[in-house]
Amino acid sequence: MAQRTLTTESGAPVADNQNSASAGAGGPLLLQDQHLLEKLARFNRERIPERVVHARGSGAYGHFEVTDDVTEFTRAAFLDTIGKRTEVFLRFSTVADSLGGADAVRDPRGFALKFYTEEGNYDLVGNNTPVFFIKDPLKFPDFIHSQKRDPFTGRQEPDNVWDFWAHAPEATHQVTWLMGDRGIPASYRHMNGYGSHTYQWTNEAGEAFFVKYHFKTNQGVRSLSSEQAAEQVGKDANSHQTDLLQAIERGVHPSWTLYVQVMPAAEAADYRFNPFDLTKVWPHADYPLQRVGRLVLDRNPDNVFAEVEQSAFSPNNFVPGIGPSPDKMLQGRLFAYADAHRYRLGVNHTQLPVNAPRATTAENYGRDGLMATNPQGRYAKNYEPNSHQGPVQSDQPLSAPYALDGHTGNHAPVAHTKDDDFHQAGELYRLMSGDEQQRLVANIAGGLSQVTRDDVVEKNLAHFRAADPEYGRRVEEAVRELRES
Repeated sequence: MAQRTLTTESGAPVADNQNSASAGAGGPLLLQDQHLLEKLARFNRERIPERVVHARGSGAYGHFEVTDDVTEFTRAAFLDTIGKRTEVFLRFSTVADSLGGADAVRDPRGFALKFYTEEGNYDLVGNNTPVFFIKDPLKFPDFIHSQKRDPFTGRQEPDNVWDFWAHAPEATHQVTWLMGDRGIPASYRHMNGYGSHTYQWTNEAGEAFFVKYHFKTNQGVRSLSSEQAAEQVGKDANSHQTDLLQAIERGVHPSWTLYVQVMPAAEAADYRFNPFDLTKVWPHADYPLQRVGRLVLDRNPDNVFAEVEQSAFSPNNFVPGIGPSPDKMLQGRLFAYADAHRYRLGVNHTQLPVNAPRATTAENYGRDGLMATNPQGRYAKNYEPNSHQGPVQSDQPLSAPYALDGHTGNHAPVAHTKDDDFHQAGELYRLMSGDEQQRLVANIAGGLSQVTRDDVVEKNLAHFRAADPEYGRRVEEAVRELRES
């Protein structure tokens, strides 16, 4: 095969890619050396702003196959037939650290899934935990600031982390998850994924249901202790990326079984927990898991930057039959995620190959802007309605409406009969074995004992006592021992 000729970005052949043009053999370089200037200018611009959260990530392509009939609950086309397959892209991530952070750390993991459906892309943005630290997006920037590197010390500070949690009692449930045995997954393949939020499904008859997604790993859940994780980071800071890449390359394709919990919409108002509170779960005894299908990852990206870093997920990318719920955190993310991508990647990020629809074509009147690649041709109009056979609205809402009442304003959540910040955290603690409880207490005490303010320590201890008196007592004793040693 003939050797291809190296060219500039404009397509002109490059005569010399080893030596810059200069004024004589030993003279200064020339500004007219277009190839040198182009290479240096592009090099200076190879990086884009990293994600504020979920910066460190890995991803892979695969498919989702329907195994069970769920048409009773949703009219989403990609779920309408047993055996139907839909191409997907899944991005895993840590939350708090920067792009250069290590994989095997105690941190929630992002589980962001893009379904390339025939009705458009459906993005499901979740985590490897079914709950989260807060229930209102107004607190999200403050929460992330407390977990990120301190502006003065340039490192994550226990004082900041635990001070925020001391003032956010609703975080007790997620803190118990994070500090427990599942806080450091052994790999991305060996953890579950959850939609975390509550979503709405609507069937052909217009009936509405609220749902929660559970992706159960078929590899089995495996986690690392704090000591094992420290050893792993020392050996390979990219351990999760390495594991995922190598497993798929050698033909070991990780998979997850998708289950949903389904709540008829009429039951939401009187459920004993607020079903839209992201800090709480729906007990399986109330709403059992119902199997939907199987998710398989079978192809690695060819270019991590183009396909993992430039992948953009937004929870407001719904398809007919699926929509949002009144979950406040979800409502905030409907704006924040898309806005983050427009900042990082530009207004036309949806035209990038990893983000563009694959089983259908995007038809809209968006034009121009940075890096636009959809000129549409001379006869296409950029306004609607028009007389030129441009795309028109479907007149079919994606999901069912829900009734609203009351006055506008800044409202505290309406408490349901069993709503509090500690009940479910206590239940989670009591579900653990004795060994699991011991490790949980040790993990919490390891961080809390480093906090310099006694009042912050006491506020956190009060949360654990409220969840379970034994839980609080054991953490208090462990903190005291570490501080006195």
